[in-house]
Amino acid sequence: MAKAKQGVVIKNKRASFEYELIETYTAGIVLAGTEIKSIRAGKVSLADAYCYFVKNELYVKNMNISEYEWASYNRHEPGRDRKLLLTRRELNKLFRATREKGFTIVVTKLFIADNGYAKLVIALARGKRKYDKRESIKEKDMQRESDRMARL
Repeated sequence: MAKAKQGVVIKNKRASFEYELIETYTAGIVLAGTEIKSIRAGKVSLADAYCYFVKNELYVKNMNISEYEWASYNRHEPGRDRKLLLTRRELNKLFRATREKGFTIVVTKLFIADNGYAKLVIALARGKRKYDKRESIKEKDMQRESDRMARL
């Protein structure tokens, strides 16, 4: 029997504005306790989330999953670092890329897959400069204006 499709998608809009996204990966997350219930309720903040390596393992930092309000004594810690699950080949590629100057790994999206597991979309990114951000704003304004004119 197939599970009902979950509509939980949490995006980090700031990541695409602050960074130039080079390559994206979909990773599983190691969760504890009632974290999946909070994710299904949409109580997640990805605003300052980024990834780092510890002994050839990738962890996400600053991803805040709020406490589940109906939980009893076994509540989870909201701001803890969580391990990400990727293949060894992907981990090695990301590790080599982050050793180069200017590259980092940022979180772009969190969603519930069809099988019920929480997945995190991460991206290898390079920080934008101020003039690049101004260009992004101009492009968005032009797109919004053209969409508005097309509707009329």
